[in-house]
Amino acid sequence: MSNQLTWHGHANFQIQYDGVNIIVDPFFTGNPKATKKPEGIDKPDIVAVTHMHGDHSGDAVTIVKNTGAFLATCVGVGEQFQAQGVPAEQIINGHGFQIGGTVTCKGVAITMTQAFHTIDGVAPVGYIFTFPSGYTVYHAGDTGIFGTMGVFGELYDIDLALLPAGSCYTMDVKQAAYAAKLLKAKTVIPMHWGTFPVIAQTMDDFPAAVAKQAPNCRCIIMNPGETIALD
Repeated sequence: MSNQLTWHGHANFQIQYDGVNIIVDPFFTGNPKATKKPEGIDKPDIVAVTHMHGDHSGDAVTIVKNTGAFLATCVGVGEQFQAQGVPAEQIINGHGFQIGGTVTCKGVAITMTQAFHTIDGVAPVGYIFTFPSGYTVYHAGDTGIFGTMGVFGELYDIDLALLPAGSCYTMDVKQAAYAAKLLKAKTVIPMHWGTFPVIAQTMDDFPAAVAKQAPNCRCIIMNPGETIALD
């Protein structure tokens, strides 16, 4: 398995690194930007869900049940997935874990972070994935900018930050670029844009915003369905 990243549109990313395949927020059905169906993706080892809005939880239940993948999610959401037929033994820690906690699955340390976003019930989250070789990916989930991102930048050597930048429901371009600065990310890729008319349709302004706020951070704009190699 090559070290690579595939963007399936919106916040749906497949991260393949050190022989481990993780998919985050597997929104395929109903996703106008998805170029594959759930059954057409490489079999994941781990499915991570940031929150229960349908454009993020998406096809998680189907994928986990059909592939035997482990599910990373927070307490409360894990119980909702169990109610939908996901076996407890496939949910990391049996029922999920909590913001600030780190669990290890398939050799990957998964740290759950806060995210600032409104949803009824269980709090939305983000994830920091530290792979066995040390390569570290931060998927912010749906969020506005918050100062604790600077703490993440101090505590974790973030190689890649996947940040929402479409505005309306999340950060906009300016905030996401500043978040890349706080995180001290080596590379940033924007997400949660172009999917629906109400959010930003292009990221034309993002590279310049990143260059201004975080000049040492590489900015990559991906197309839905695109796969890139990871360093």
